Amino acid sequence: MARANLVTLRPASIGGRHKVGMQARWFSSTGLPPHMVIGMPALSPTMNQGNLTKWRKQEGDKIEVGDVICEIETDKATLEFESLEEGYLAKILVPEGSKDVQVGQPIFVTVEDSEDIAKIPADTSFRGEHDEDQSSGSAAQSVEVDAAEQSPALRHISPTAKMLIKEHGLDISLLKASGPRGTLLKGDVLAALKAGTASSSAKENTAPATPSPQPARDSQAQSLPTSQKSGTFEDMTNTQIRKVIAKRLLESKQTTPHLYLSKDVILDPLLAFRNELKEQHGVKVSVNDVVIKAVALALRNVPEANAYWDNAKEEAQKWDSVDISIAVATEKGLMTPIIRNADQKTISAISSEVKQLAEKARAGKLAPNEFQGGSFSISNLGMYPVDNFCAIINPPQAGILAVGRGNKVVEPVMNSDGTERAAVVTKMSLTLSADHRIFDGQVGGKFFRELALNFSDIRRLLL
Repeated sequence: MARANLVTLRPASIGGRHKVGMQARWFSSTGLPPHMVIGMPALSPTMNQGNLTKWRKQEGDKIEVGDVICEIETDKATLEFESLEEGYLAKILVPEGSKDVQVGQPIFVTVEDSEDIAKIPADTSFRGEHDEDQSSGSAAQSVEVDAAEQSPALRHISPTAKMLIKEHGLDISLLKASGPRGTLLKGDVLAALKAGTASSSAKENTAPATPSPQPARDSQAQSLPTSQKSGTFEDMTNTQIRKVIAKRLLESKQTTPHLYLSKDVILDPLLAFRNELKEQHGVKVSVNDVVIKAVALALRNVPEANAYWDNAKEEAQKWDSVDISIAVATEKGLMTPIIRNADQKTISAISSEVKQLAEKARAGKLAPNEFQGGSFSISNLGMYPVDNFCAIINPPQAGILAVGRGNKVVEPVMNSDGTERAAVVTKMSLTLSADHRIFDGQVGGKFFRELALNFSDIRRLLL
């Protein structure tokens, strides 16, 4: 009879390093010593599989609290798998470099004592224990929720501590945690048992749980017949990020009614403003930094454009803040870090934040709060020979502005005396892709009117 205990550790970002939680259970199966089977965690709402990029610990290694065991590439970033329990890495179930490991699939096994490492057979898959883990996972999670409600100060509970609490019927609200970031450790529970300070008052949640379905592989992902692979093409391996991007973009085009509006704006006042900042104040900003500020102020002045569509209520909901997502190309795919409250920040502050976020995005070091959310997106291809393009909306946002390059054109301009003359001006094309359930012609027109005013009179951006 297997004895098991479940603990869920939540994702966090500390000191620039991404810490991810794990779902694990202690087993004492017939013929095997007490051991813990750890499955591939779901680290984002859209993740159903991940890539195991690197093992930082090897079989037989001692694991201390806080040690990083491996690195996992998700649909958003590469994160470190940190242990909150002492033990030994007894068996690696998924080799380094494995692709498309399903969420919940066992990836490694740990034991408490080094003598037990040799007692874990090399050919054991632990699939049976994983299935048992799935069937009881919901009930264990409800116990964890009840425990958190009783003692909000306890953020995490180690597996062994949770097992001792259940066996002795302890009141979790009376326990004091000493582990990192409020983690309740085995030693904390043993100390409470020795002192007799934790009375038996907690009620166990024994409600039956419904097994959570495991994500199934797409039947269309089968390999092509050998006859069709006769050297006529080369496979290009997709990262998890690119796979999710492809899925999300397809869903957006299929489920969001796209409305396209475009306008050319004169770029010369913006360019002159940039030069003035550089020459007189020593401040360097990009065209994109100024565009972010201009768009943010336009959204603030037209709040009905800073909204999203609530499918449950079937109505538009306004965002509480103006948070601009900026598209950043990386080797693994397109990332969209967020400039939060962009309408309230100076252009120099926006410029500094954009540089920092872009660097972290390319290094795969963005924290979840730095790319999740956003009320509006900007995609700028002005550095390429692209005059204009139409971008795809990033749900649940209702709009994305596509920015093309600046081109010099000859246009008639009005002199002070009312006469016209030919002049060379720099124009930039802006194309708005908007959710037609939010943006009708009037809202789109008001948004572009405000945006055009911000480009023609740069002083508006300083107010």
